[in-house]
Amino acid sequence: MKLKIEKNAFLAGMQIVQNGVSLRSTLPILSNVLLTASKENLSLTTTDLDLSVRCSMKADIGKTGASTLPARRLLSIIRELPESALEMQVDDKDVAEITCGSSFFKIIGIRDDEFPAFPKADDKRTYRLTQGAFKEMLRKTSYAASSDETRYVLNGVLLSFRGNKLIVVATDGRRLAFAEQELDVPKEAEADMILPTKTVGQLMHTLGDEGELSIHGMQNQIIFDFNDIQVASKLIEGTYPNYKQVIPGECDERIAVERESLLSALRRVSQIATDKSNAVKLIFGKNKLVVASVTPDVGEAQDSIPVKYAGKQITVAFNPEFVMDPLKNLTNDEVFFELTDELSPGVIKCDMPFLYVLMPMRVS
Repeated sequence: MKLKIEKNAFLAGMQIVQNGVSLRSTLPILSNVLLTASKENLSLTTTDLDLSVRCSMKADIGKTGASTLPARRLLSIIRELPESALEMQVDDKDVAEITCGSSFFKIIGIRDDEFPAFPKADDKRTYRLTQGAFKEMLRKTSYAASSDETRYVLNGVLLSFRGNKLIVVATDGRRLAFAEQELDVPKEAEADMILPTKTVGQLMHTLGDEGELSIHGMQNQIIFDFNDIQVASKLIEGTYPNYKQVIPGECDERIAVERESLLSALRRVSQIATDKSNAVKLIFGKNKLVVASVTPDVGEAQDSIPVKYAGKQITVAFNPEFVMDPLKNLTNDEVFFELTDELSPGVIKCDMPFLYVLMPMRVS
């Protein structure tokens, strides 16, 4: 294999695929990146057997071929090379020589035939939408996924392709984030899939704001195809809880709040919170929302923001981080709180197909 490629193009490709590299595998090949040179393209592939990432880029190919090299070492070397074209050639014993300016490196690799095959897409269940729309749905919901490994089915995001809609849901049992988007879903392609959190992170890192995204769903795998990049992932097996049961039907009060003002007030007041006493009270009164926190042995804090509200006073306590998460990930100027009383779930909505259900905390 012999090729010439711009250093920055190679570096960008390595940064895209690096998350697919296995960190704890006993198989040395999984610590490597597969390089495949064909005609005018160089493709890079990594896998940890659960997540596989592949990207292609233009290169001047002198001799086609394939080999695997240690991914993290190769990335470190490429990062430090001078800003110019680099030349690489790999011999029959999988020893790579890299030349760039006055720099020269020799790296020992492993034969490519030991590298796991990249999954093949099945077109029976294929969905198409814009990259930006899907990325936005993940951004608005994925923070609510659980990290508790005993509830493995919640360690990911539900993608529900049904009724000509894509619904994305994440929950950890104490809060739930929900977003939906109109999508052409044929009856025979309807399906629910649970996407692991690591895959969500990879997609949010690599998806663009424009351009088409193709999603291919299989029995226990899913493939995302966009911009000369393919991300393949195993799905989480199991049945996702019935999220519809968690969403309250009716509420007594609906209050509009300026998003940035509330986020700033929560940031300030939560400075007084500790791990043992991590709650803030939201006190909705006449034309005013008071954000307050009292922590024994530490002190207390209070802030207020104006709101248009003339209903009954409602005091409800929440984990401040759980309230701030959706506020950080929404872009709307205004959000709406839907509340009934201090013990019922609170709902945050905005003027788009999104909602966030949050269980209140009991505080004395």
